[in-house]
Amino acid sequence: MEIVQPHIRISSELAAEYALLPGDPGRVEKVAKYLENAQEVAYHREYKTVVGWYKGVKLLVTSTGIGGASAGIAVEELKNVGVKAMIRIGSCGTVQPHIKLGDLILAAGAVRHDGASVAYIEKGYPAIPDPELYIRMVDSAKKLDVSYHCGIVRSHDSFYTDEEEQIDQYWGNKGVLASDMETSALFVIGGLRKVKVASILNVVVESEGDLESGINDYVDQQNTTAQGEENMIVTALETLVAYSQDK
Repeated sequence: MEIVQPHIRISSELAAEYALLPGDPGRVEKVAKYLENAQEVAYHREYKTVVGWYKGVKLLVTSTGIGGASAGIAVEELKNVGVKAMIRIGSCGTVQPHIKLGDLILAAGAVRHDGASVAYIEKGYPAIPDPELYIRMVDSAKKLDVSYHCGIVRSHDSFYTDEEEQIDQYWGNKGVLASDMETSALFVIGGLRKVKVASILNVVVESEGDLESGINDYVDQQNTTAQGEENMIVTALETLVAYSQDK
């Protein structure tokens, strides 16, 4: 009997080696419309999973909720059921004025300001994507002709500290492109567990934008971030196809 994972509530019976990891459970259904024979197989807490096929590649779409701790649980349990390559498809706020709403950030590394990655290993360990997966991700974005930027992001644990503006300005001046809450944990845990990982982020808040209104607009799908989300999903799917073919 296959062991069902305690949080994501699936087992290796699904026999899928690839996964997309949105944060929002609502985004799982948006990915599912691109898949053939998409079927919801589990929904427990923040972890909603759909299985389906894209251009002949079987994959899972599992939401991770908010933050590195819950994303880390998903990475660990997906690895336990046989997933070998995972791509986060999430949202972010940029700290660079030249980056616009709906642009994609292809994370080449992450500043480790989250607690989850530190719980695993000291900060000298790098938070970086798998090189092979990252190269294919950049190539997919080029072929799709979407607006994207490659560089470092910063992962953190709260939107509401007392010095958010100063923190963003500081890291923006150091060349960081954007901020999210999960990429660092994904990269560190993926590296330690020998899982190939990558992260694509859709910009939903500009550097001079308002966090609350930006996120609200994103949820309502009333601006250019909606197109960015579609671009992000397709880029991630095409990346997994390219990677599977090269294997």
